[in-house]
Amino acid sequence: METNIITKQKNDIKVKKPKHYKVIMHNDDYTTMEFVVYVLMNIFNKKIEVANKIMIDVHKKGIGIAGVYPYDIAVTKVSIAMNMAKEEGFPFKLTIEEE
Repeated sequence: METNIITKQKNDIKVKKPKHYKVIMHNDDYTTMEFVVYVLMNIFNKKIEVANKIMIDVHKKGIGIAGVYPYDIAVTKVSIAMNMAKEEGFPFKLTIEEE
């Protein structure tokens, strides 16, 4: 006698959205405004108008938000931007903060 037993398993997998992190640009007295705009356009993919607005925030308020990204992307963009700044001789500083 052959018995076929079928079992059904219910999987309730909850997928959490990844945390996002703000990339913050900090003002200094040496990094040029043109360089900040260049970084915003070429690394953070901002349009010229948005890049200029963020640069003015950095200049006038001391900080500006370059973007909000998952952790790995935020770290990568910060690393690329700071390496570019170092090559150009600027003490440009970016930090990451959980949103």
